[in-house]
Amino acid sequence: MSGLPLTFAFISSTQDWMIVAVIALLLFGGSKIPELAKGVGEGIRELKKTMNGAEEPSESKTTDAKPSEK
Repeated sequence: MSGLPLTFAFISSTQDWMIVAVIALLLFGGSKIPELAKGVGEGIRELKKTMNGAEEPSESKTTDAKPSEK
């Protein structure tokens, strides 16, 4: 076996994408879809950064905090 094809590879027409959009709207509601899209976008950006090696070690990501006043 050469592997399973991607599910979305079979969705080729505009009408098929409209059906998928309507189903997503029914499942998640209109207010939740932008949040889901934002999460997917952030995940893709993070994946690209990691694949390109742009991920810095966590030690260098520390922020400069003001020292606490006593």
